Amino acid sequence: MRTIRFQHPEHQRVHLGLLDGNYAYSITEQVPAWTDPMPMWRALRALGVTVQEAEQRLAVGTPLDFAALEREGYLLPPVAAPEVWASGVTYERSRQARNAETQFKDSVYDRVYTASRPELFFKATGERVVAPGHAVALRSDSKWMVPEPELCVVLSAAGDVVGWTVGNDMSSRDIEGENPLYLPQAKVFAKSCSFGPLLLWNNGSQRPQDWQIELEISRGAGTAFQGAVSFSQFRRSIDELVDYLCRDNPIPDGTVLMTGTGIVPPDEFTLAHGDLIEISIDGIGVLRNPVEDLAVVASKRGVGV
Repeated sequence: MRTIRFQHPEHQRVHLGLLDGNYAYSITEQVPAWTDPMPMWRALRALGVTVQEAEQRLAVGTPLDFAALEREGYLLPPVAAPEVWASGVTYERSRQARNAETQFKDSVYDRVYTASRPELFFKATGERVVAPGHAVALRSDSKWMVPEPELCVVLSAAGDVVGWTVGNDMSSRDIEGENPLYLPQAKVFAKSCSFGPLLLWNNGSQRPQDWQIELEISRGAGTAFQGAVSFSQFRRSIDELVDYLCRDNPIPDGTVLMTGTGIVPPDEFTLAHGDLIEISIDGIGVLRNPVEDLAVVASKRGVGV
């Protein structure tokens, strides 16, 4: 089962929708209290209704064109996540890139990669998350910016895996490379986090280790970068990351955990104003975000920065 959250084109209220092929059916029209997947997930568990049974029952009503909702900017993040957390150095390529950018050659990244304890950090609050199709931004004091395409896990307060979505963890490589203690500044800034466009619900049969993550960055009429990685190259397990995230750290329903990236553009590459980032994961979909330089946007509006 795949669900989305969107602003209904007719009355602008938030709806939870069920995707069936290229069409979305409003779940909210059937159960008005369900405008987010977490209340629905809790209700299904309480009633003993499986994900497969719910999907069969909810594809009713007037269908909406999913592509049109995406194109016209109606999509919202697929879960209203109160908190977004992220993981680092969970792929060999990430370790290589972090070692290349750091000015500290006795690298902490080698130690993190092989350690039993993973790297986890706070990424965003719900209000800071950029909706699918909307622009992520470049940090004004960075000269080396990249997206980090990641599989995201949506969690209950008890650490249950509710489902998965696609994430874009924007990162400043030069700020983090200057000093590992600058990680929060390299990762947390305006418009630095996006995920979506949909939530693939956990039905117990999916095998994330068989999925592939792909990244394409378009610039003008061409492609500035393309890359792909199999989730089989993931250094850790999702259960392991969730276990460490929840240790002495209560999380709210709908928490999103980004699991790290295995795709890093070459060192000479940096994002630019006007680029388009497209991140896709088998069976989930494509997350698209244009890139904007806030200084360029402000200058076009005649606003000082």
